[in-house]
Amino acid sequence: MSRLMAALLAATLLLPMPDARAQGRGDPNTLRIKLFGDLRSLDPFISPEYMARNHGYMVYDTLFALDRQLRPQPQMVARWTVAPDGLRWDFTLREGLRFHDGAPVTAEDVIASLRRWAVRDGLGQQLMGLATAIEPTAPDAFRITLRAPFGLMLEALAKPSGQPAFIMPARVAATPATTAITDPTGSGPFTLRREDWRSGDRVTYRRNAAYLPRAEPPDGLAGGKRAGIERVEWVYLPDAQTALNALVAGEIDIFEELPPDLFPVVRRTRSLRLGGQDNVGVQPIFRMNQAVPPFDNPLLRQAMLRLVDPARVLPAYLPDPALWRDCRSFYVCGSPHHTSAGWVTPDLAEARRLVAASGYDGTPVVVLDAQDSTISHSLAMVSADLLQQAGLKVDIQAMDWATLVQRRLSRNPGPQGWGLFVSAPSGLDAMDPAGHNAMRSACERTGLPGWPCDAEMEALRDAFLAAPEADARRTAAAAYHARALASVPYVPLGQFSLVRGYSARLQGILDAPVPVYWNIGKGNE
Repeated sequence: MSRLMAALLAATLLLPMPDARAQGRGDPNTLRIKLFGDLRSLDPFISPEYMARNHGYMVYDTLFALDRQLRPQPQMVARWTVAPDGLRWDFTLREGLRFHDGAPVTAEDVIASLRRWAVRDGLGQQLMGLATAIEPTAPDAFRITLRAPFGLMLEALAKPSGQPAFIMPARVAATPATTAITDPTGSGPFTLRREDWRSGDRVTYRRNAAYLPRAEPPDGLAGGKRAGIERVEWVYLPDAQTALNALVAGEIDIFEELPPDLFPVVRRTRSLRLGGQDNVGVQPIFRMNQAVPPFDNPLLRQAMLRLVDPARVLPAYLPDPALWRDCRSFYVCGSPHHTSAGWVTPDLAEARRLVAASGYDGTPVVVLDAQDSTISHSLAMVSADLLQQAGLKVDIQAMDWATLVQRRLSRNPGPQGWGLFVSAPSGLDAMDPAGHNAMRSACERTGLPGWPCDAEMEALRDAFLAAPEADARRTAAAAYHARALASVPYVPLGQFSLVRGYSARLQGILDAPVPVYWNIGKGNE
């Protein structure tokens, strides 16, 4: 987000920057990162957590990847053709691709991976629903034959978030989609030894010396993935002040999702820098449990849509208005399908009227408060206050983010369940109906916490996926958005980019929509 970077740069230039000499800058061959959470699953196809997705980018590769302009580019694929009628796609892999155990990457591995990916991913489900055959045509080539054209083929194979179509060995991909994998073998630029993974402590990756990057320069998530550092450590430091002290002391090199109240310290430290963590941004969301009262009532959800004003909510996390956008849409600002058509004006009096008209019976709304997540905690407190202003009773329950992730799977009513939580999904997951999991309204079939249930929404999403060309997709996306304003699968709270603090020694950090750690090197003091 260019406005964010301009604001950060201006603030950095205006503030004094005394040097904070560390007690040692650490190993030049090791990159230590304080990530936003703790890696608890190695399966990026099952876990909805971004930690599992980011782990996937370390150890796996994809057939296609998005560049900085969010255009699909070949990654593992060397060349491809599509028949004039759009019903036959042929792909050939690059030469020399090997898994971490030395085995060559084959078409059989790709096919097995795509089949497992498609069990849970919406685009994958659409692709498999249209496919009459997915078969190898050579050890390093495969063909997808369709019964009807699928205009989003490359976008599906290059999907950057949610569940990216990572390629794993066929023997690993044979694991049922209901069972999490434990074998981290991939073909990506880094390797993970399973025994090095200690949940609640750290994850250690090693450079994959056998990886053959593409010849092109890196461009977003596409191009050559060149691991410039031998060892990458993800360090779990849940306390922000402890993590900041480690960054200033040179004990870690990157602090992801730096809380805004720590920006001044980083700006004043000559050996550190501030920078955007992603180039699309995130969309914080107010997620309601629609499987149980009170948010199973559509009129009450309409009240929530009128209750939320991003200009009142977002300053709780980002006081500087230059760092966030009052983006009133289910699609993030800057996405091809963004629209604010039909968006209602925030109106507390109208929200109160709708709460009363809904027949709300005083059932307390359990608000899950992840206190180790600055974003979730700050915005959950504001949301709880808004609920009370609208006339709802609130039961705020404090926990850590890992507990929230487990708790939100509950469909139980009452104080042991939940009514609302706040998270900040990547803007990549709010671009269009295809990948927008928060808008999915397939009841319990998606397994997504909140369980919106609206058959018309799902039909409109299918129409988008089936649209043969861009104009038809735009029309379908607008209809999907209009229906969402009526059904209210969730409430967006605006838009902003995450910020990382990092050592000034680091070179080559990529401008990408997902934080990735290839192409980075360490310079001198």
